Amino acid sequence: MNLSYWELKNWFTNIDYTIVGSGIVGLHAALRLRERFPDSKILVLEKGMLPQGASTKNAGFACFGSLSEIIDDLKSHSEEEVIQLIEKRWKGLQLLRKNLGDDAIDFKPFGGYELFLKNDDTNYDLSLNKMSFINEILKPVFKTTVFAKEIERFGFNGIKEYLIFNPFEAQIDTGNMMQALLKKAISENILILNQQTVTEYHESKIDVQVAIGDFNFKTKKIVFATNGFASSITNGAVKPARAQVLITEPIPNLDIKGTFHLDKGYYYFRNIDDRILIGGGRNLDFEGETTSEFGETTIIQNQLEYLLKNVILPNQDFKIQHRWSGIMGLGSSKNPIVSQLSEHVYCGVRLGGMGVAIGSLIGTELADLI
Repeated sequence: MNLSYWELKNWFTNIDYTIVGSGIVGLHAALRLRERFPDSKILVLEKGMLPQGASTKNAGFACFGSLSEIIDDLKSHSEEEVIQLIEKRWKGLQLLRKNLGDDAIDFKPFGGYELFLKNDDTNYDLSLNKMSFINEILKPVFKTTVFAKEIERFGFNGIKEYLIFNPFEAQIDTGNMMQALLKKAISENILILNQQTVTEYHESKIDVQVAIGDFNFKTKKIVFATNGFASSITNGAVKPARAQVLITEPIPNLDIKGTFHLDKGYYYFRNIDDRILIGGGRNLDFEGETTSEFGETTIIQNQLEYLLKNVILPNQDFKIQHRWSGIMGLGSSKNPIVSQLSEHVYCGVRLGGMGVAIGSLIGTELADLI
């Protein structure tokens, strides 16, 4: 790649900070670095045409965990860890709203609901029994009750009588959010180059040499915000997890508003533009969905369609318009990794499927490490 004098001078000379990944974390890290170091030169490299992992592919849930998901997390995390995680997600959502504004991200505080299938006695009974305990431990964060029982009123089929309602949950427009974030980064003189894959990097005492294809440049610090693609830099502490999604064509007189969770958060759906978007089903094939390859599978897509037809829209005709997938970053713990890996190398990854909620905070924490 023979770059011109101008290209080398303006884009690849005297770089202070190179951020790999232009998603929620990467751009918030860049914005925070700009705030802290106003005169620095900041370059963001993105391997996709758009942010490649999940930042432009997620379902747009401004959520921090359904009741059954929180109860499930308490099996593998301490009570203190779970509370801290929820607090971080909540703070992250407030930071995202403050940085971009509710209008820009199309923030709609419709609340969130959890529903339980008729035959899911175990999770239903456990959630109702544990609800007051979870509300109690979350009171210091929210200052009031979070979860409450509500009679089902949406016309769903084959589910338990009560839904669990959460008034603090909302929905956003993922595309609007990322466009607003990209515009803000560009307005702050942050350089963004798309379709550039970092193939390797070599650290010296004073800087890092970065290779993108057969071209090399130097940067004082390199920051990885690659989430689901971070396995190699974290020695396997982050594993990719594919999330499959589909969306219907517009449905006349659609009377469903809110964000909805099913089966400990493994399924989720919402209204958007008179359509229903539904995603999840990773639990049907954990091994197959532990992949960084985009794509859809018959077993999961069929189950998403089954839930649409038999549970969510039982008496309505609908057509599927579009299907896609995103790549999340998971691990044995849901705690994000925000770490200095060596003298000039940093990473902020493993968002645990909660990138919308926690991404802005992790990006800010990542920049503050430097």
